[in-house]
Amino acid sequence: MVRVLIAEDMHMLRKALVSLIELEPDLEVVAELSSGTDIVPTAMAMRPDVAVLDIDLPGTDGITAAAGLHTSVPECRTLILTSLGRPGNLRRALAAHVSGFLPKDSDPDSLCAAIRQVAAGERVIDPQLALATLDSGPSPLTDREREVLQLASGGMEAGQIASRLHLSSGTVRNYLTSAVSKLNARNRVDAIRIAREAGWLHSV
Repeated sequence: MVRVLIAEDMHMLRKALVSLIELEPDLEVVAELSSGTDIVPTAMAMRPDVAVLDIDLPGTDGITAAAGLHTSVPECRTLILTSLGRPGNLRRALAAHVSGFLPKDSDPDSLCAAIRQVAAGERVIDPQLALATLDSGPSPLTDREREVLQLASGGMEAGQIASRLHLSSGTVRNYLTSAVSKLNARNRVDAIRIAREAGWLHSV
């Protein structure tokens, strides 16, 4: 029996996933969550074999939670099921040791098969997204530029970002200017939009 944890903040979709998975005689839902913050503590208590996670969750996004699971509950493999099927998100997910990445419009049989494959130690990636990721190339942003842009996307001003990262305000502005230039954006807001659409920034 494959024990499954589901994290999805949309109530109707979460219940539909639970019902779908529990129709399978070899799959069992042991936890259903609406918040990303609860994923790691619940997995530590329930010890699921597979965690099926959305990316855009309240509290902690699904990819960050997946990285936490890899550290705290390494025997639990992670399958991302999301409408945010972007190359940047797939790269982040693979860096977080995610085993599977599928769009939410996958058919039920494919989802259940993917859960079994992930539980068996295989990796399952949507083929179209994998090709798009290969074609898109890596993020042009440095880690620091991405970090500064991420904080700016949450509404922080340069002075606040400087205080958080122990940098000068001038240095923060330089990072933001560099990010805008590298993304061929019109301004900071446009740079945030481009980076989010590419999956290089997580939701806030």
